Amino acid sequence: MKQFLETGKITGTHGLKGEVRVQSWADSPEFMTQFRELYLDRGAKKIEITAARVHKNMLIMKIRGIDSMDEADKLREKVLYISRDDVELDEGTYFIQDLIGLNVLDDDTGERIGRLDDVSETGANDVYHIRTDDGRVYLIPAVPDVVRDISVDDGVMRIFKMKGLFDE
Repeated sequence: MKQFLETGKITGTHGLKGEVRVQSWADSPEFMTQFRELYLDRGAKKIEITAARVHKNMLIMKIRGIDSMDEADKLREKVLYISRDDVELDEGTYFIQDLIGLNVLDDDTGERIGRLDDVSETGANDVYHIRTDDGRVYLIPAVPDVVRDISVDDGVMRIFKMKGLFDE
């Protein structure tokens, strides 16, 4: 598992005093307001956040040492990272980046179905994209009736092959 996780991208400046606009890749932009340290360059450079707020579904941040619009503009298109150590997830909650690539097994038979290839966030529940070895993609709802167990450490997701989810 990666130590530093992509969490958003600086898309531009805000005002004249060096604030930046950030497109959040988290479940909500509010999630990112809790961090006082973020990282650039895949975790190689730590930056200190002195203020953060949500404005029109975008995040507005003030970074220590960035005090003008010109300095802030140099950060445009930079990806922001969080350290895994700075986040405590609730039980049964995972980073999408940790789920991608999991082997998906039939919980009843142990048969390998494929691997988790992508996750769509729909609002009601996430949808997991399962790619089989022959390239077919099946979409399954990320609900307890279908997803029986996830073990990121073992690289495995066990699912119940509910009728109608797979073309048999």
